[in-house]
Amino acid sequence: RTYSSTEAEGQLLNSFVQYFGDSLGKKIKRMPLIEETVLPGDSLLTLPVVIIGNGPSGICLSYLLSGYRPYLSPEAIHPNPILHTKLEEARHLSIVDQDLEYLSEGLEGRSSNPVAVLFDTLLHPDADFGYDYPPVLHWKLEQHNYIPHIVLGKGPPGGAWHSMEGSMLTISFGDWMELPGLSFKEWAASKRRNIKSDRVMPEEIACYYKHYVKVMGLQKNFRDNVYITSVSRLYREKDDEGRSHQNEDISTEHLEMEDGQKSLIKRNWEVRGYQRAADGSHVPFCLFAENVALATGTFDSPGRLHVEGEDFPFVLHSMSDFGAAISKGKLRGKADPVLIVGAGLTAADAVLCAYNNNIPVVHVFRRRVTDTSLIFKQLPKKLYPEYHKVYHMMCTQSHTVDSNQHSAYTSFPEHNVLSFKPEMKCVLQSASGLKKILKFSVALVLIGSHPNLFFLKDQGHSIGHHSNQPITCKGNPIEIDPYTYECTKEANLFALGPLVGDNFVRFLKGGALGIARCLAIRQKKKHELIASGDGGGDGVP
Repeated sequence: RTYSSTEAEGQLLNSFVQYFGDSLGKKIKRMPLIEETVLPGDSLLTLPVVIIGNGPSGICLSYLLSGYRPYLSPEAIHPNPILHTKLEEARHLSIVDQDLEYLSEGLEGRSSNPVAVLFDTLLHPDADFGYDYPPVLHWKLEQHNYIPHIVLGKGPPGGAWHSMEGSMLTISFGDWMELPGLSFKEWAASKRRNIKSDRVMPEEIACYYKHYVKVMGLQKNFRDNVYITSVSRLYREKDDEGRSHQNEDISTEHLEMEDGQKSLIKRNWEVRGYQRAADGSHVPFCLFAENVALATGTFDSPGRLHVEGEDFPFVLHSMSDFGAAISKGKLRGKADPVLIVGAGLTAADAVLCAYNNNIPVVHVFRRRVTDTSLIFKQLPKKLYPEYHKVYHMMCTQSHTVDSNQHSAYTSFPEHNVLSFKPEMKCVLQSASGLKKILKFSVALVLIGSHPNLFFLKDQGHSIGHHSNQPITCKGNPIEIDPYTYECTKEANLFALGPLVGDNFVRFLKGGALGIARCLAIRQKKKHELIASGDGGGDGVP
């Protein structure tokens, strides 16, 4: 059955017991989701995997953990002859069961993660060269490969795609946004949706992801309206006197003699949070997991300038807030322009939104218009005409060219914001040190966003490439093993998607592949250990 967010606490807890009891094939006396008052020392079911985040990263990982396996299609010939030869060598095996390092060796692509490049070229061969080759894979559902897991998300499946500005087109083609096993074009056609171009609106993508979870039978693993408050490590060991205590120095699972029998002592994660009910109340929970996968994306915390006056109510940090201000008529008839800060695609979207609503714009950004790292330089003009329109204005309608700052658009390249004033004025400083004061109706700061990993110890600062610094998708992604996506600084903690630098949906799927293979190998070893009589379980086979 499917579960709704309106279930009462008892029904919610019972649903976990029933589902995971059936899945694990054992009689379970305790539930994985419990009231916060239950002590962690109690005998509780521990889930193999908890996935935090229900966007495309979490959905794709759930798909693979549910037992779906990719095989080389019988008629497929990959355009890369070396890779095709490698695939032919183990045609009888699924890609999950093959050596990902061997398969990805020598491949190049637009991701720094080799497995992401591998999976992308299997799903979209030679896509970066403009070809539209079909995937060389076909999928099989193998129930025996199912690994019990749960996916926790704040909203419906699809994550941040449900809250993006609906009037803008995606930067990627619709085909590149699709997940394994369900063609986006075929889905759109079945829904009688008129897709006018290869690029689509975020609303379409959000609906596709939500439908994907349903049609692939993944609903039983998903819980919506869930907010995580803490993810912490439980270090369980027994000393010589048999007393339980915590030990942060335990680094691996080990066997221990107890009453003449060996039992497996584990390092588990404790995940705490609450589920928001239909009436707005919060239902607290605590569950335990052997492995945690972080799939939260980077849209949690908008980037900030950290300047004086940035917290004034007329300084916004999201397109949704800007869109709401426009729809409510707050900017109608305003003589002063909107001040937009940033030189990325979201800032360009804001410029287009204001331009289309006849709202004058002052556009401030730090870089030169000739900077080769500007995103506009990487987008073909024919495919992205609206963004090149913005870029053209950035170049040709600078304040140095057009002295009339009350025209429809004026750009201020190589300028920094020094402060915002309560009388709705902004102090700018040029590269030469010259200061200017501009009046505006509303300011919109769009300089990127960062993940909010507040629920981890030290907000996750210890697991990045640069220790003790905030995690960012570009400057400081989470440091992972390139083939398993396990955090190098924290065992049994995995990360994928933007958290490891893969901002595009087409590449985040590689993270799901790497994690699924790693967990499948460990699950197999665990089964072998238990079957040989050398280990005991704790409610998980």
